Amino acid sequence: MTISLTNDHVRQLRLDAQRLARQHPNPGASVVHLVKELGGIQAQDPRAATLAVRVRSAGLVAADVEHARIQERSVVRTWGLRGTLHLLATEDLSWLLPLIGPTFIALDRRRRTELGLDEDTCRRGIQIIRQVLANRGPLIRDELIGYLATYGPRLVGQARPHLLSRAALEGVICFGPDQDGEPTYVLLSDWVEQENSKRSLSDAAAHAELTRRYLGAYGPATPQDQAAWSGMPMSQIRAAWQYLGNHLLEVEIAGAPAWMLKADAPRLNELPAPMSIVRLLPSYDTYLLGYQKRGLIVSPQYAKRINAGGGFLRPTLLSDGCAVGTWKSKRQKNHLEVQIEPFDHLASEVSAGVEAEVSDLARFLEAPTMLRMMIPMP
Repeated sequence: MTISLTNDHVRQLRLDAQRLARQHPNPGASVVHLVKELGGIQAQDPRAATLAVRVRSAGLVAADVEHARIQERSVVRTWGLRGTLHLLATEDLSWLLPLIGPTFIALDRRRRTELGLDEDTCRRGIQIIRQVLANRGPLIRDELIGYLATYGPRLVGQARPHLLSRAALEGVICFGPDQDGEPTYVLLSDWVEQENSKRSLSDAAAHAELTRRYLGAYGPATPQDQAAWSGMPMSQIRAAWQYLGNHLLEVEIAGAPAWMLKADAPRLNELPAPMSIVRLLPSYDTYLLGYQKRGLIVSPQYAKRINAGGGFLRPTLLSDGCAVGTWKSKRQKNHLEVQIEPFDHLASEVSAGVEAEVSDLARFLEAPTMLRMMIPMP
């Protein structure tokens, strides 16, 4: 018999899957452990990616994220799911890039052609990138583009990021250490020790692994949800779900089927959390990006307050899995001001949760903070 879930139960299961419930905090969890469990963290905004680690961890600080990326190199910032920038576990690159790279490179072919990046130009440009970074890396983007103009194709406008993203999806480059506040590019083969990325999988096994990671971090969900999260074709996703059929458990959400991993079935018997779960999600948070529709998270009347257009998702105040406001921070002379903009008046337990989150933000950033609560807008 298929289990029918209430909306509250779905949100509870997803909060737990996203490591946002903290009902069973694991203070020993490392940055790479969290990145692997989530199947990657959106990182077009590096600061938001760092804050996504905070809201899902206990005991880590912001410096730990940079340490994992620059000193340990256990995580890498590069182009990943949906062809967008992510933090990915280094040991996953050997199976993940061959899986997603060809798909997103093919999807972007028409746009590259419009920008003057035919196949021959791309090959020549990437070969120059290899040579320049091997001899002179790390380099910031303007430096790298300058060398391309000297030794190969002169790129203008959007042709530049499109060539760099292709080089990354082919496993040639990734981001290295910042230089005077600007990110640099390095050769992936120079930056990452090969023994950290030896794991390779067959195509079918790689698709199955991606689906397993997705459901472990977002379930219960549907193939359509995974397609929205990953950017991969539905035909490949459906094949992976069929491949994993014996490991999946069907449930029902609002009369429609959804699935989760059978290994997570014991969570169905857990009682609802007795206390309000309040979290300050950063912009572009994976909890908001993980599903085809956000109706269970964001009420339609507030959707435009979260989705600012152009793909930008504002930092979100979350209460028991529902968006109840937005927030932003502003650096002042001696502290960080955290400004909360609730959609409506907050219950006392939610206000207490906000104060706890702001306090934890101060701990994580190792900087004093001050909370400023705005009056709800009509």
